[in-house]
Amino acid sequence: MAILARLISAFAPIFLVLSPLTSYTDQILAIHRTRTSAGFSLDIPLIMLTASILKIFYWPGARYDLALLAQAVIMLGVQAVLLKVALDNRPGWRGGSGGGDLPLREEQKAGVRPWGFWRWRGQRLYWQFLLLLSLLLLTLHLLLAPSPTAARGYTALLGALGLTIEATLPLPQMRANYRSRSCKGFRLSVLANWLFGDAMKMGFFFLSDAGKVPWAFKACGCFQAACDVGLGVQYWVYGEGKEGGDVRLRGV
Repeated sequence: MAILARLISAFAPIFLVLSPLTSYTDQILAIHRTRTSAGFSLDIPLIMLTASILKIFYWPGARYDLALLAQAVIMLGVQAVLLKVALDNRPGWRGGSGGGDLPLREEQKAGVRPWGFWRWRGQRLYWQFLLLLSLLLLTLHLLLAPSPTAARGYTALLGALGLTIEATLPLPQMRANYRSRSCKGFRLSVLANWLFGDAMKMGFFFLSDAGKVPWAFKACGCFQAACDVGLGVQYWVYGEGKEGGDVRLRGV
């Protein structure tokens, strides 16, 4: 066990830092190559971008392991690229960086979100949302920093929100797969990296020295791992067969 713990302590941080690249590069290239993001949930970039921003602002107060901070920074860049490629190749809509704020007609039929959130037609609103979120967190950080008590509460809230949001990562894709009865468009390489990453994270989280990894990381990591296993079951049941039924929402 001691040898295993040393091996995980040595290699898990490297894997965690590189995991955004190993997990999503193939998905980005596949969307770019096929010129369609059908079957890929746009909520995945939403979840990972929001969680990464929250975790970056969480670090000054929590001072968690630097490997996890580096992972969040790299994930932010990778997910921004993934979002851009997915938006450029959204089914039934190519290009268009304007600021139209109406959801696509098919997305309206599939379900209504307040103000068509994250189903906007123009790309500009996606980037504006991320920028405003970052500016809001920066403002709160500066305002609360002089008060240690308020800063501690704010830090704990950021950690809880960021890690809880990240833990829901598989859920939108599971929903999209269930609606279409197919995993077509969702790369097996992404799923494999998620599952392998879960194993590495669990080892790193629970075998690291006490206090190195906050319990919030451990609890949310366990939930996400369970969801990833569920996604694996879906892939085994549905495969990459032709989407079935009259499902219309597959790209968000």
